[in-house]
Amino acid sequence: MDISVVIPLLNEEESLPELSQWIKKVMDEHKFSYEILFIDDGSTDSSWNTILNLQTKNDNIKGIKFRRNYGKSAALNVGFEAVKGDVIITMDADLQDSPDEIPELFRMIKEDGYDIVSGWKKKRFDPLSKTIPTKLYNGVTSWMSGVKLHDMNCGLKSYKNDVVKNIEVYGEMHRYIPVIAKWAGFTKVGEKVVQHQARKYGVTKFGLSRFIYGPLDLFSIMFVGKFGKRPMHFFGVIGIIISIVGTGVLSYLSIAKLFFNENGIANRPAFFLGMLLIIVGVQLFIAGFVAELVSRSAYGRNKYKIESRLGH
Repeated sequence: MDISVVIPLLNEEESLPELSQWIKKVMDEHKFSYEILFIDDGSTDSSWNTILNLQTKNDNIKGIKFRRNYGKSAALNVGFEAVKGDVIITMDADLQDSPDEIPELFRMIKEDGYDIVSGWKKKRFDPLSKTIPTKLYNGVTSWMSGVKLHDMNCGLKSYKNDVVKNIEVYGEMHRYIPVIAKWAGFTKVGEKVVQHQARKYGVTKFGLSRFIYGPLDLFSIMFVGKFGKRPMHFFGVIGIIISIVGTGVLSYLSIAKLFFNENGIANRPAFFLGMLLIIVGVQLFIAGFVAELVSRSAYGRNKYKIESRLGH
């Protein structure tokens, strides 16, 4: 199968018929073999019934329905587990992503050799209250992660099958799939300017909370990707440095007391600072030690992603 289109959705009954017809038209014109996988993330409208009706008219349409709303990351993760296509396309169900972009996204994966191609909505039809924070968020994410993309959170992306089968998306991590893939060893990330359309039906499902949770998720990905298998290298090193500084402060005060007859060092702020630094440093070291024990006993601790084998 050439293409799997994964579409997470929540209360999008009005847009689904038009979207499925649009995708079918593009696929038929380019003679792609394909499947459309709708992931109903606990919709409370008639979205699931609409998907059932669409499936009777098009055997390439498939669907998965959650009992309740779990979030976009959960929907994508389940979709990634189920797909069979050589190239996976993700897009939103609100008609703001254009299926006309699919052929070029497919070509960039198959011919140009990219692992991931992310859409860039260079011209957006969103209010300034959304576009300005988004630009700031994308700039910080690119700087921190080293993945240079203008629109990290664009829902329209294409992936090699091997990518989606070797990553796990959870929580609110769907915003950082290129970063997750990078830490999994898929480093060839491309970008394509895509058409962004104004929302035709319904309302947006994302609020300002994403600007609070988003940075926390990025820190989690960066930490787990770099120190997930060796947490002592993070906590232990910081703990040792802080403890050394605290010891240095107390040593200075002790020398001042013994050799220069300074009185009342126990009442000086530096004394309490030195004690605090040593306590915090020891706690961080212990935290690293415990994290190391947990990491070493965790399932999959010695499982690594292998790209190819020779002689087996």
